[in-house]
Amino acid sequence: MKRLTASFRLLTSTFAIPLAMAPAWAQSAPAPALNLELNAARPSDKGCRLTFVVNNALGADLSKAAFEIALFNEAGAVDRLTVLDFKDLPAGKTKVTRFDFTGADCGKLSRVLINGATQCAGTGVEPAACMRGLKTSTRIAIAFGV
Repeated sequence: MKRLTASFRLLTSTFAIPLAMAPAWAQSAPAPALNLELNAARPSDKGCRLTFVVNNALGADLSKAAFEIALFNEAGAVDRLTVLDFKDLPAGKTKVTRFDFTGADCGKLSRVLINGATQCAGTGVEPAACMRGLKTSTRIAIAFGV
């Protein structure tokens, strides 16, 4: 019986070590992403200035990235449609960009919706990559997303 128990311990310890290490092997690289954060909304001389923080984790430089957005007022109605041009976004870099919206009142904005990418270009980058990899977040009270 001792021999059987010892054999069983050896057998279970032999399999336990690889199983304990399995999660490390099973972990995969994070999915390519274009992280876009609505970071601030401040009144400006023109109206409302929205600040965005974008991080290109798609794995390739973007020579051009632009998105059509809709701004919603406090009643939930679309105030305007416009295109935000983030220009070039180098791979692995974080960029802060501000956009002024003439005549907009920051206090009356309830939501910013991304309708789609109007441009997504770079060497080896599919045009759909910007929307497919888009991850949105907000640090302010204005809802933001797709």
